[in-house]
Amino acid sequence: MKITDSAQCDTWYQALLERASEYTGVFFVGVKTTGVFCLSICRARKPKRENVEFFNTFKSALDAGFRPCKVCRPTENACSAPPFIEQALALVRQTPKARVSDSLLRHHGISPERVRRWFLQHHGMTFQAFQRMQRVNVALQELKAGRSATDVAFDSGYESLSGFGYTCKKLTGHSPVEHQQTILIHRFTTPLGPMFVCATERGVCLLEFVDRRMLETEFSDLQRLLRARIIAGTNSHIRQAEQEIGEYFAGQRRDFTLALDTPGSDFQRSVWQALAQLPSGRTTHYQALAESMNKPTAARAVAAANGANRIAIVIPCHRVIGKDGSMTGYGGGVARKAWLLEHEKMFAIPQREAVFEQEE
Repeated sequence: MKITDSAQCDTWYQALLERASEYTGVFFVGVKTTGVFCLSICRARKPKRENVEFFNTFKSALDAGFRPCKVCRPTENACSAPPFIEQALALVRQTPKARVSDSLLRHHGISPERVRRWFLQHHGMTFQAFQRMQRVNVALQELKAGRSATDVAFDSGYESLSGFGYTCKKLTGHSPVEHQQTILIHRFTTPLGPMFVCATERGVCLLEFVDRRMLETEFSDLQRLLRARIIAGTNSHIRQAEQEIGEYFAGQRRDFTLALDTPGSDFQRSVWQALAQLPSGRTTHYQALAESMNKPTAARAVAAANGANRIAIVIPCHRVIGKDGSMTGYGGGVARKAWLLEHEKMFAIPQREAVFEQEE
């Protein structure tokens, strides 16, 4: 729908001027002088305040007669990777053990340069480096299933066992036969912008919006705590995370069944467990959370543990607000926090229904 609250619109207009990525998908701005609508991150020349209207969905902007901006492509980039990237990834999935070359991309009408720029911007690596990590991940899974290193190496396109071993050690820090743990990372999109999910064999160890503050520090801490390197790839935990998060945003899921692998102190894990028990549609504050854990004097420690949470949405640190009801900080951005809370209120179980279900 069209948003008419002037204070809200002023905040969003400032976010538009600053190209604030945390507002990706939170609002869509229609420009009356051009007839187009954009995302907050649009690189086009900024319109005057009196020439814009704000909407909370791109469908609302379309219904109001605005057309998608050709610069920021809001209907594509708010919720999904561009079509040419999806097409390139489809080629990787079709032949997971083979290299998708620049010539093959061109054969399918895909610009290798555009693909390379997108991967550097969104993954911090080239498309070819991404593919190498994917192939190594497939190879490691086959090794763990009992195949010999020689068979896996040649089947994965390597001309020698030594070449395969060198690549494995360079990416994971260990030779193929050592079977050491790795952390897999995958990027997927949501209505509030893209997210990274990381997982070990035991479960999901990180789930964050890609523009989260201090994300690089989280990656470093995770590798140190788990004594493993992060490489691109997927496993069953990652696929389940993407599915359940998609169901959450669609209003079809309130609770998560993901296996988690969350390194931290005993106290931190106890705080994260208490957070995970907070029902969707409800909020709390640090003092109340500390009291629920029978640690009424540990509000500050609870706040620190809350800030150290690496599993957004599933461990719902966004449900912690100020004691006075104010919107406190959030690693993914306060705008996303407000959106998530409003989203959960729309699909929350009424209190009497929740009690009835427990009695059943």
